[in-house]
Amino acid sequence: MTTFVLVPGFWLGAWAWRPVTTALRELGHEVYPLSLTGLGERAHLARPDIDLDVHVTDVVNLFRYEDLRDVVLVGHSYAGAVVTTAAADRMTDRVAQLVFVDTGPLPDGVANDEFSPPQERERNAAMVAEHGDGWRLPPPPWAELAAGAADVDESVVALLDERSVAQPWPTATTPVRLTGAWEKLPRLGVLSSFTAEQVRQTAATVPLCRHMAGDSWRYEELPAWHWPMLSRPAELARILHEARPTT
Repeated sequence: MTTFVLVPGFWLGAWAWRPVTTALRELGHEVYPLSLTGLGERAHLARPDIDLDVHVTDVVNLFRYEDLRDVVLVGHSYAGAVVTTAAADRMTDRVAQLVFVDTGPLPDGVANDEFSPPQERERNAAMVAEHGDGWRLPPPPWAELAAGAADVDESVVALLDERSVAQPWPTATTPVRLTGAWEKLPRLGVLSSFTAEQVRQTAATVPLCRHMAGDSWRYEELPAWHWPMLSRPAELARILHEARPTT
């Protein structure tokens, strides 16, 4: 049995991991899907000062109060920064492996927003200012995003429309603070919207992606849209099950 902690990205809560959680539990694993503060069933706790540090504390407190050890810590999208920071600064000794689902770690001092192209950053800032009271990023138009994805059906779009909530924007603008301790941990990258070869090329040429290369990495390709836990949960659960530490 392996203990998994599953952390969702922007706009989502623990609910997004439900099919993966069910599949992993059926395989005998202990699974903790987590809703970060202000998201999912904790949406009522949203406030303007929620930043990356608050979300890191969410993960740290889960480990502390559930006394979790030898954990496979899984982060999707934005949560790649959350799990890297949590593992690096607070509890490296409790993490057996880091898993990045269609994402990767950022360098020390870099904020999630800095990874986006300038035009997208401007668009997001305008959305926050005009439709998010200056501190929240509304969910995207899910139907438009799903239109070009062959593996996404109407039920997934309906679920996202119903349950996704605005993301506290300071979570995207807070720089990560890394000690470097996390770099000794083994890492798995589950790649959906890009390939392993693209990752290697990008890591070699783009400074923001330099942590995506090295002997500590393994990659599994799961071609899908950016949210494979919703569109291909059985395959994602299988990858996690097969990639779990054996010692």
